[in-house]
Amino acid sequence: MSSLLRLLPIIAFVVSGVGAQSPVWGQCGGLSWTGQTTCVAGDSHPSPTDYSQCLPGTATTPPATTTTTVSSPPPPSKAVTYWFPFGDSYTTTGFVGNPLGNPPFPGFTGGGGENFVGFDTVTFNKSTILTYNYAYGGATINGTLVAPFEPTVLSLIDQVNEFLAGAGKKPATSPWTSANSLFTVWIGINDLGNSFSNSGDRSAFSDLLLTEYFAQVQKLIVANSAVGARNFLFINVPPMERSPLMIAAQNAAGLALLKSVILTYNSKLAAKVASFKANNTGVTTWLWDANTEFNTILNNPTQFGFVDAVSFGNTGDFWGNNYHPSSPAHQIFAQQISALMAGTSWF
Repeated sequence: MSSLLRLLPIIAFVVSGVGAQSPVWGQCGGLSWTGQTTCVAGDSHPSPTDYSQCLPGTATTPPATTTTTVSSPPPPSKAVTYWFPFGDSYTTTGFVGNPLGNPPFPGFTGGGGENFVGFDTVTFNKSTILTYNYAYGGATINGTLVAPFEPTVLSLIDQVNEFLAGAGKKPATSPWTSANSLFTVWIGINDLGNSFSNSGDRSAFSDLLLTEYFAQVQKLIVANSAVGARNFLFINVPPMERSPLMIAAQNAAGLALLKSVILTYNSKLAAKVASFKANNTGVTTWLWDANTEFNTILNNPTQFGFVDAVSFGNTGDFWGNNYHPSSPAHQIFAQQISALMAGTSWF
C-alpha cells in the first residue's frame, strides 16, 4: 500500500444518491468524479486530494461548462479538524484511494461494519473531521519484538514513519496544526495475545513494549519542524481473555495468565501516559479505559442490547467474529470516547 494512497482522508459525511444536484456534504467534483457538479443548498468547496464537496451556504447554479477537478486544500478553518489514528485491526478502516474511502465506507474493519473510527468521524463529530487512518490489521508495536501474522503487516513503527514521510510534513493538501489535530493510538492487543505465554518476565517485557511504543509517540512531537502533535488519545488493551477465540484456545490457567499480563500492561500504560504528559510541555492526553468498558458490557450484555457475552457473528452479538467486537459494540465505544472528549473540538 503506497504512502500516497494512505494519506487520503475520510471526510465526515455520507454520500446520497446521485440526483439533479448534490446535497449538502455530498461530492460535487474531484478526481474521476462523474456525478453532479452543482449543489442543492450549498457551495461547491474544494477539499484535500482532488475532491470537492457541497458545504452549507448559497445554492450553486449550473455552470456554463463542465467543471474541472480541483486539487487545492480547503482554507484554514476552526470547523475542520484532523484525526490521525494508529493501531491494529480494532482501529483500521483501510481507507485509501479517495476521501470517501476505497473500499467504500466503512472500509476493511476487523469485526465487519463500521468501527469506532467511522462512528466518531461521521456520526458523533461536532464538525468536519478529516481522518487519516494509519492503523493496520494485525499490527504489533515492533515486529522484531512480537512478530505479526504476516511480515507485510505495518507495525506501529512503520505507521508512524509513514505518517512522518507524508501528512507529518503538513503538505498543502493536509494543513493541520498542533491545535486542530488529534492523534490516537490503540495497540497492544496482538503484542500481548501473541506473547503472553512465552517464557521470561512478562512484566519486564511489557516495559520493553511500552518503551518502544512511546518512542514512536515522541517522534510525533519532535521528529522535525513540520511535526507538532500535541493532543493524544490513548486506548488500553481490552480483556481479550474474554474473546471467543481465547476462550476456545486456552484453559482456565491460560486465560488467567492472559488477564494478568493485560492488567499489568494497562497499569504500566497509564503510568507511561502520565509521564509522557509531564515531560512534554503543552501536551494534552486522554486515556480511554477499553478494558473496563468491555467488562462492563460483557458482565451485563443484555442491558446493552446483546444476546450474551460469547456469541459472535450474528445480529445481536457483541463479537463480530471470534476476536473482534461487532459494529454495534463499536458504536458504544465511539459514544464513550465522544463523552470522554466532551468539551473539545473533536467529538
